[in-house]
Amino acid sequence: MKINISKAAQFVAAGAIEALEPQVKAAQEALEQGTCPGNDFLGWLHLPSSITPAFIAEINETAKVLKENCEAVVVAGIGGSYLGARMVIDALSNSFGWLQPSDAPRILFAGNNIGEDYLSELIGYLKGVKFGVINISKSGTTTETAITFRLLKKMCEDQRGKEEAKKVIVAITDAKKGAARTTADKEGYKSFVIPDNVGGRFSVLTPVGLLPIAVAGFDIAALVKGAQDMEAQCDIKVPCAENPAAVYAATRNAIYQSGKKIEIMANYQPKLHNLGEWWKQLYGESEGKDGKGIFPASVDLTTDLHSMGQWIQDGERTIFETVISVEKPNCSLAVPSDEENLDGLNFLAGKRIDEVNKMAELGTQLAHVDGGVPNIRISIEKLDEYNIGQLIYFFEKGCGISGLILGVNPFNQPGVEAYKKNMFALLNKPGYEAESKAIQERLK
Repeated sequence: MKINISKAAQFVAAGAIEALEPQVKAAQEALEQGTCPGNDFLGWLHLPSSITPAFIAEINETAKVLKENCEAVVVAGIGGSYLGARMVIDALSNSFGWLQPSDAPRILFAGNNIGEDYLSELIGYLKGVKFGVINISKSGTTTETAITFRLLKKMCEDQRGKEEAKKVIVAITDAKKGAARTTADKEGYKSFVIPDNVGGRFSVLTPVGLLPIAVAGFDIAALVKGAQDMEAQCDIKVPCAENPAAVYAATRNAIYQSGKKIEIMANYQPKLHNLGEWWKQLYGESEGKDGKGIFPASVDLTTDLHSMGQWIQDGERTIFETVISVEKPNCSLAVPSDEENLDGLNFLAGKRIDEVNKMAELGTQLAHVDGGVPNIRISIEKLDEYNIGQLIYFFEKGCGISGLILGVNPFNQPGVEAYKKNMFALLNKPGYEAESKAIQERLK
């Protein structure tokens, strides 16, 4: 993985990025020594290097059971409990609906919304389909996931019988407490633990992400190896100028301090759409607090050049761009020649589609820079488990450093609870009587 900041550095004062090096080093030391805010959630920091072959084998053995007994597996989870797995699976899967290798069950995602139509259509799809469930919830009481698991548990037991259903329902939850742990122990489900010191948005390299990815048929050992190598590249002993996470954190904070408040992640590979979704939660939930924080947005290019391109090029100059570039496609396809040439594209005949895409990327970068948009470019060799593993750890480490430079606790999310209190009061949940009365007064 490479990072190029040359077309971002020109938009800030000379030396502004280098001037942040003392803050970068202080952030790294606070992470390593556990002296930073949120230090009880630093389990992700050296997670890759702590993953053993035996642990990977245990994950793969459970995945094998699900693969052998299911045509589909539903991952029930919300936020960090599904975004990481979905990002990896989508990046590595065939774009038109079948997974590689072809004998893997279809992976479905639910428990991430309260859409009645969505859940009804899911239940309809699963009728007659042998399915299993991976229920991911530390507490077991998260509304979206808990409703979904109620429905799926009953349907799976009705379809297979209670004893057989136990074989294809897996719980990923707290080690000792919570409704999901109680249910797993009572029913006898295979279970994995979400470490207490790893927050949801940093959990993709725990069983939360690794099990669904393994069930989809992908090599989690290679994914972990990519993350392990990136952990070494981002180590505190690596000089800041050679440390990709340190460079990214310093650059984005220097740009933010210069007045750019929105970071747009752009990709030129359609399979990376959900990398943007995962990244938005990671940075939005980590940095958006105390009246501070870069707003994370994402676009898929060249597609969104025909919708958002005008705004990016000529809109309010409060944005900068981080581009994810994949150097080598996994397939080979050239533009054919056409005798009539009515579309005027014979000048492209014989060229690889990827060459056209790369020139669109370069042309867009130059146009956006000319239009006043700082550009950070992150490139990986190809889309595979190893390179995605590198990206995961790079963005996690960059997030930890960046949040501390910003002066916030990157590992809590106090604002997430505000809507829940109102929702529970409106639904007359026991214990919320006072809040319900106050809300009713507001609604008069």
